[in-house]
Amino acid sequence: MQQYPVALFCIVVAAWIAGCEPNESPTSDDGRVTIGVTLLTEQHQFYQQLRNGMETTAAEHDYKLIITSAEGDSARQSNQVDEFIVQKVDALIVCPCDSKSVGAAIRAANIAKIPVFTADIANLSSVGEVTSHIASDNKAGGREAARMLGKAIGHKGSVAILSHPQVASVSDRVKGFREQIKLFRDVEVVAELSADGKRDKAMRVTEDLLQSHPDLTGIFAINDDTALGALAAVEAANRKAKVRIVGYDATPEARKRIDAGDIYGDVIQHPQRIGELTIQTIHDFLNGQTPPSVIPVEVGTYTGKDG
Repeated sequence: MQQYPVALFCIVVAAWIAGCEPNESPTSDDGRVTIGVTLLTEQHQFYQQLRNGMETTAAEHDYKLIITSAEGDSARQSNQVDEFIVQKVDALIVCPCDSKSVGAAIRAANIAKIPVFTADIANLSSVGEVTSHIASDNKAGGREAARMLGKAIGHKGSVAILSHPQVASVSDRVKGFREQIKLFRDVEVVAELSADGKRDKAMRVTEDLLQSHPDLTGIFAINDDTALGALAAVEAANRKAKVRIVGYDATPEARKRIDAGDIYGDVIQHPQRIGELTIQTIHDFLNGQTPPSVIPVEVGTYTGKDG
């Protein structure tokens, strides 16, 4: 039987006592629609741009956003959802810290009749219903990353994946990467290790990889912090000429290193567009439309050769 924290149980009971009716009026005192947002983090440039997109489109519709950040802490994110339920927001946006454990918090919002939308990262729990998920087409992005890395290493050699398996979008990237890379018969994936999407951990993990796999020729890093951490380790080991790196996001810092030839290339995401689409999808839903359950956003590639 699923266990819930006492505080969450009280919130669920309160919603049941109230009759589990949809919010009859917007939360905001001035009558505006109010949307609660809990981000994975605000430390990454990706999420800063995602937030900007949300804010831009919310302003167009005169919606009030209450934006919080869990900074990778699932318990903190659950508490943020609890607070939004108490505040009776009109809609909820979640960028899950953990795609599987987030389900209980989403379920609590469901019981309170608050529609939930996920952005960038999906809910993979068996509980919790999401109205619509808006994110990059990460499987396609993973395949593009494999094509770039294959080309970078001449379609032969040993490669490693620096992953973050708790996050659904990353799992999709890795799946797409593996699907494509196996088509290159002379390329072998020798390791897949988690760096939690963090630069400092990616550097430490890569240092160990270079020791355990002295013939390593390529690394697929699932975001740019991971790619830049891997690059620091490769440079420290004087292996930059032998180990090519492909990242994901194409942040300004990563693009500079790509332009300099230090990183081979990146998959480009469009976080501003994801943020805009998420708010627009909520607007459509609140105005009686039924949005698609999944709204994919196209990705691109950046190698510095085409600007």
